[in-house]
Amino acid sequence: MKYAITGATGKFGTSALQALAKLVPATDIVALARNVEKAQQSVPAGVEVRPGDYTDVATLTTSLSGIDKLLFVSSQPGAAMPREQQHLNVVQAAKKAGVSYIAYTSFPKADKSQTPLAADHQATEQAISAAGLAHSFLRNNWYLENELGTIKPALAGQPFIYSAAAGRAGWALEREYAAAAAKVLVTEQPAPIYEFAGAARTYQDLATATAQLTNQKFDVLSINDAEYKQKLSASGLPAAVAGFKAMGQALIREGNLDEETTALATVLGHDLQPLPAAISEITK
Repeated sequence: MKYAITGATGKFGTSALQALAKLVPATDIVALARNVEKAQQSVPAGVEVRPGDYTDVATLTTSLSGIDKLLFVSSQPGAAMPREQQHLNVVQAAKKAGVSYIAYTSFPKADKSQTPLAADHQATEQAISAAGLAHSFLRNNWYLENELGTIKPALAGQPFIYSAAAGRAGWALEREYAAAAAKVLVTEQPAPIYEFAGAARTYQDLATATAQLTNQKFDVLSINDAEYKQKLSASGLPAAVAGFKAMGQALIREGNLDEETTALATVLGHDLQPLPAAISEITK
């Protein structure tokens, strides 16, 4: 059995590779990356590195030759080639190369979600299904690392600011999602859909957990989106970044990330890191 993971130099891909190398021989793993030289310096010993640029169907097809199972890590939006087209390229290449199974990192409740952030993932899920490829859609909730811009200032005594009101998200560590993806990849009969998330919590819960890690007191401010964007811009963030972060707040406030699921812990085979310990891990 030959396994491959795309996006091998990204944080998720790197974590998934490390987890997979503990489950199967490294010589059975192929890492796909745009920057082959960079990947060769970071992959576990024994892992083969091949070119994996999502914009190049021909090269992707060659790189996926001989691969049985593929962990397809979704790309970041905002590139010159739209993310949807990048993803369709990967699906096309996997089909041409004869890949038998794809595990794809998708979006929470992707088939039902109305948020624009889910659109590319919806299109990718549909393309994988239309291609007739056996698959698992790994619908990952929010990475705790997404909140570093909120948590780190609070640990330094600055206000903990959010505009998501009482909305809840299923925060968990990115490495936990990545380790679960590796486990799904080696499962003999994986489920077609996994709704992966930590326990659903509010920003007030996150602030309380953050407060356990510092002797410094900080204010917790629940504000509106306009004020939130203004404060982010005042801190030096570009307007586009501030707008994107505000979109994430709206996403949570509107319930898009509010899930009750134990699938992540079940697949991992153990409890997730408690929230204070997880915050400590990402802020060291």
